[in-house]
Amino acid sequence: MKPKIYLSIICLFLTITAAAQHRDTHSMIFSPSVKSLQLSPLSNPYMPPVIVMDTDDRLVCEFDYMDPDEHYLRYSVTHCNADWTPSQLVESEYVDGFNYADIPLYGHSQATFVHYCHYAFDFPNDDFVITKSGNYLLTVYEQDNPDQILFQSRFCMCERVVDIMATVSSNTDVDYNNEHQQVAVELGYKMGEIQDPYNQLKIFINQNTRTDNERCITHPMMVEMNKVTYDHMPELIFPAGNEYRRIETVNPKGYNLGNVRIGYFEPYYHATLPIDLPRNNTQYLYDQTQHGYFTVRNSEANESATEADYVITHFVLNTGGPLNGGKLYLEGEFTHALPPVMKQMKYDMATGSYTCDIMLKQGAYNYQYLWLPDGKSVALTAPIEGDKYQTINQYWIRVYYRPMGERYDRLVGFATAIANH
Repeated sequence: MKPKIYLSIICLFLTITAAAQHRDTHSMIFSPSVKSLQLSPLSNPYMPPVIVMDTDDRLVCEFDYMDPDEHYLRYSVTHCNADWTPSQLVESEYVDGFNYADIPLYGHSQATFVHYCHYAFDFPNDDFVITKSGNYLLTVYEQDNPDQILFQSRFCMCERVVDIMATVSSNTDVDYNNEHQQVAVELGYKMGEIQDPYNQLKIFINQNTRTDNERCITHPMMVEMNKVTYDHMPELIFPAGNEYRRIETVNPKGYNLGNVRIGYFEPYYHATLPIDLPRNNTQYLYDQTQHGYFTVRNSEANESATEADYVITHFVLNTGGPLNGGKLYLEGEFTHALPPVMKQMKYDMATGSYTCDIMLKQGAYNYQYLWLPDGKSVALTAPIEGDKYQTINQYWIRVYYRPMGERYDRLVGFATAIANH
């Protein structure tokens, strides 16, 4: 091979590698035709999308394609490091066989004003076997146009190597029963399974599956025989936030939770919500929520997946005037994969309120308002929702292990911990 050709091949390889490493791997819907995306364990829709390897459990992915005609779709997966950058593994190292599978059509919408096709598939399965633990990015695309991605969504495959004991307390290193919650984590494992816990383990913790406030701890506070402790660290302290607000749009003809009024204005249903007010200066009020998740449901349907209609849902937050120095966003599971512009609240000078209109499938929704200061990447609950130490939050803990010489981060344990006061 001539030197110039050889050099060109090397440059091309480095360019492709660099592009892969800098790929944005957040869950994201790229096509406006895709709505109501959910990815969760088949056994529990209110848990993060992670399953233990060598068990019968699977993940189920459901979504609607806003077209009455069937589309032929496929999915594939990409292995990622603990920080969600694509790993060095090639496809044949983490998938047994071809890294794609067809998505069957679940059904066409029935008796709805908005026409769509509903798709649902579960994996891993006999035709799609994943062989390595770790982080993964699910990618869905049209069969005849694999470069045009419809959406991507994160999930995890976990080994059973470490046992996780986690607690959440409002007695924190910054205040006591005030505005924060502190997580403490203890890992247990068999002798010899972890070589160097000080340098080869990483734990990631997030609150209510939010990704912007996720914390990474690379060194434990203490290591004893077969036990690793993470406690009394600044990274383990989270603003407590507040209980999610709740609404329902399950019944277009009658009462809905949250005093939601639904009316039909051709060509769509519209849901008018009561005007929300900031809760930062109000007392804590307990409400049994689902930590931000949503459920598709039509109270009059036999099969909500195909008989639930779409509703233009009008969110309104009265702040009494504009808020300067940042942006206001709507947050809940239903917003996580949306482009920022679709979940940003817009200020209406005439009413002194912020508004956001989103087309949502009939169902029950958890939501809250987050304030993102200019130049920052972590949104705040304090300015609108307030931080109440009594809030029942769900914390998701993931433990990664990369021994010397390994080329990827193994996910060796996960757990959820609930702040319960």
